[in-house]
Amino acid sequence: MWARNPLGLPGPAPPPRARPRGRRRAYPGTGPRPRGPCDGRRRRRGQYVIGRKESCASAQILMTDLSCLAYVLEEWTVVEYLKKYLFHVVIVSLTISAILVFFIVPLTILFFIYLTNILLLIYQKNGEVKADPLSDVWDSARKTIASFWDIYARIWHGYELHGVENLPEGPGILVYYHGAIPIDYLYFLSRLFLWKKRLCLSVADHFVFRLPGLKLLLEVTGIMLGTREECLIALKNGHLVSISPGGVREALFSDESYQLMWGNRKGFAQVALDAKVPIIPMYTQNVREGYRMFKERRFFRQLYESTRLPFTPPYGGLPVKFRTYIGEPIPYDPNITTEELVEKTKTAIQALISKHQTIPGSIWKALLERFDKRCKSD
Repeated sequence: MWARNPLGLPGPAPPPRARPRGRRRAYPGTGPRPRGPCDGRRRRRGQYVIGRKESCASAQILMTDLSCLAYVLEEWTVVEYLKKYLFHVVIVSLTISAILVFFIVPLTILFFIYLTNILLLIYQKNGEVKADPLSDVWDSARKTIASFWDIYARIWHGYELHGVENLPEGPGILVYYHGAIPIDYLYFLSRLFLWKKRLCLSVADHFVFRLPGLKLLLEVTGIMLGTREECLIALKNGHLVSISPGGVREALFSDESYQLMWGNRKGFAQVALDAKVPIIPMYTQNVREGYRMFKERRFFRQLYESTRLPFTPPYGGLPVKFRTYIGEPIPYDPNITTEELVEKTKTAIQALISKHQTIPGSIWKALLERFDKRCKSD
C-alpha cells in the first residue's frame, strides 16, 4: 500500500507503531480513564506506604523528605498520649517554667557571688597579694567588685541611695531591716565604696561562714561574726559597723507587712554605748517585693529554731524599684539605758518604713515605680 512519506513523495507507508505489551488502549466508556499528571503518584502510593515502614526500619533507602519521620511518629504511642493529654502537658510545662523564672534570679545572684570569690582568688594568686584583707592593697579589687554590683543594681532595680550625708565621718553602727535576700545591702556597700571610698564592716550570721568557698570574699568585704570584742575593735579603728538585729529570722519569717523581728536582741545597743558611737537607721524600699519567702509554716519555724539554718528558699527577683534611705543618726547619750536605745532605734526604722513603704507591700506598685522616671527625694 502506497502513501506519502514525510516529504510528500510517493513511497511505502511507515509501519504502524508497536504498542507496549501488557497495556490496553483506553476508549471512552470501555476502559480505564485517561491518566493525569498525578496518576503515577497515586498508583505508586499503595506500594510506597506498604514499603516505607520496612525502608525506614532497615535504613536501606535514604529519604529526601520528612515522610518517613512522619510515619514513625504516627506509629509512636507517645504521640497519641500527647494528643490525648495535651492540656495537661501544657499546664505542667507552664508550671515548670514559672518555677524556673521565680528561682533563676536568686540562683544567678548566688552564682555571681561565687564568681566574685573566684576572681579575688585569681587576683591574689597573680599579684601574690599576702596583705591583710582589710588593708588598702585590696582597694583596686574592691572597686572592681563594687562597680560590677553597682551596674547590676542600676540595670535590674534602678537602685537609688539617699541620705549618705547622715553617715558620720567617724565610727558608727548602722542598723537596717533584713530582707529575704540582703541584696539591697550589697548594693549599699558597693555604692558607698564607690562614692566615699569607705568600707563598712558587716556582722553576719554564723551559717554564712559555713558556706564553702567564700572565705576570701568575706574577708575582703569585711564580713565578720560580730562578737562584742570584734565590733569594739572595728569601731575603735574608725570603721562603720552594720548589723541587722532581726538577722536570718527576720529574713525568713517577716513578710510584706515589714514587721521587725528582733526578739530580745540588744547587743548592738550595748556596743554603741560602750564605744560611745551613734546609731544610724537604714531601710530599703520594696525589698520584700523584690524577693520573698514562702508563708511561714510551723514546721519550718521549728526547724530553724532548732538548727539555726535557713531551709526555706527565697524566690522572686522581679525588677522592682529599690531605694535605700539612711535616717538621721541617734547620737550617743550616756544617760540612756540599753533597752531604751533599742526601742529608740526600732522606732526610727519603723518611721522610715512608714514614710517610704506601702503597707502591705505591692509587687505591681513596686514594678510601676521601677519605670517611673520621676526621682523621689528623701
